[in-house]
Amino acid sequence: MRTRMLALTSAACCAALLGAAALPASATGHGDSGGPGQEPGTAAVGAAGTDATGATAAELLAEVRGCARISKGAYRTDSGSPKATVPVCDTTDAVFWKADMDIDCDGGRTRACNRKTDPYFLPETAFPSSRGEPLDSAVLPHVVVPGPGKVWDYRKSGLTGGSVVAVVYRDRVRYGVIGDTGPTGIIGEASYAMAKALGIDPDPSTGGAESGVTYIAFKNSRISPIESHARARSRGAELAREFVGR
Repeated sequence: MRTRMLALTSAACCAALLGAAALPASATGHGDSGGPGQEPGTAAVGAAGTDATGATAAELLAEVRGCARISKGAYRTDSGSPKATVPVCDTTDAVFWKADMDIDCDGGRTRACNRKTDPYFLPETAFPSSRGEPLDSAVLPHVVVPGPGKVWDYRKSGLTGGSVVAVVYRDRVRYGVIGDTGPTGIIGEASYAMAKALGIDPDPSTGGAESGVTYIAFKNSRISPIESHARARSRGAELAREFVGR
């Protein structure tokens, strides 16, 4: 991924230890999954790529047209970006930002995510699974938030590991959780699985989207266990409906 910094390893480890203490020991993990791309108890995905009982991409984007900035300044989308142009915006029930998407492949080593496929690969995520293990970025759709810093501290916005996020790209909406933290001055990153679900090239070295991605993180919405995509989808669809007023 283009924005990752190896200097974040120690910070991620500390966050992981705190997250592990906060999460329950009993969870079902990947046992929630059904067949490929489908999980029991969740809404069906329609032809437009939107969960049938959730809000549409157009409905969600209509709610985030203006920006009541909550961040103290703006973020860069990449380490080499000449200007910081992305603010974090506040609403009553969520915060949002509009950026690019870099690919987070950190966490459990898999065929898709490892040191060969990603030169910046780290074997941990800031927020671990309920079993205390790194999240599987190749399987779990999740979003990376900037580490707490002078621009913005996600924790002060009612967010934490496991908070539900709706990600909009073109006409697609996908739900996931906050699963990792990144550089304090950069925004716009999500897991391999999230990119793939949105139809974005998930390759951690060459993939991603240059722009056009909207991230809506719902306040005080933490699910448990963090690795249950079924719960993230179900809760995400519910929160999205409330967010657009239906």
